[in-house]
Amino acid sequence: MKNKKLEANLSMAVSKVFSGLNMNALKYLLPLWMSPLTGAALRCTFAAAAFWVIGWFMPPEKSSARDKWLLFLLGALGLYGFMFLYLSGLSKTTPVSSSIFTSLQPIWVFLMMIFFYKEKAGAKKIIGISIGLIGALVCILTQQSDDLASDAFMGNMLCLLSSVVYAVYLILSQRILTAIGAITMLRYTFSGAAVSAIIVTFITGFDAPVFSMPFHWTPFLILMFVLIFPTTISYMLLPVGLKYLKTTVVAIYGYLILIVATIASLALGQDRFSWTQTFAIIFICIGVYLVEVAESKE
Repeated sequence: MKNKKLEANLSMAVSKVFSGLNMNALKYLLPLWMSPLTGAALRCTFAAAAFWVIGWFMPPEKSSARDKWLLFLLGALGLYGFMFLYLSGLSKTTPVSSSIFTSLQPIWVFLMMIFFYKEKAGAKKIIGISIGLIGALVCILTQQSDDLASDAFMGNMLCLLSSVVYAVYLILSQRILTAIGAITMLRYTFSGAAVSAIIVTFITGFDAPVFSMPFHWTPFLILMFVLIFPTTISYMLLPVGLKYLKTTVVAIYGYLILIVATIASLALGQDRFSWTQTFAIIFICIGVYLVEVAESKE
């Protein structure tokens, strides 16, 4: 069991580090080397193909046709909706701000459980949710548009909405995943997302100068990093951590996204140090921690 927990901790750490670097890589690519819609399409279709190929070498997993269709629909609406909104927002704001709203996902999950599933809201949960939302409001209302964030307010709102959509996706998928293997989940959710992405791209057009001639190796290699590591490997590592670690521990690993994205953004010149962003990060971390601690005790 100790080895399993060590493997789970390592999986979560690597997954979240990749997720943090993913924001910086995508910020480099968007919108100069590809549009947000094309970026979402590339991520969804690449991951869907990768998970189907990987599944051929894995033990077969049992699942019903109904479960597969539900996962497909969740991917088509929830997963694709999340990626589309997230990439659209990131193209207009900074990686640090986008990572701030990604960290809010546990709070949205608990709010939805309270309102739609009548889960009890203790004092610690209410305080945690309030503190986290204050941090989000500070980031939304104080960040100004500049050369690093073309439309900070709209970008932050899109990132905020993307985290809400992903929280809905998590809640709905949780009711299916208890009896389904990880590869089956990844295959069908990403297949659904890929179909949505292809339909939207067919309507709006494929916009990816990264593939145009003369060929540019730097953006192409950064795109390959995004498709292989944060998109495919990171999503494969998540179920390992979720299986053997407590919810509180998983949430704490989510802070790695904030830390990695902040350090990389400042080092690469994709963001500037801001006391208001620092305030928002501290408040959201405290808020999520309080909510997770209350949940684990219950």
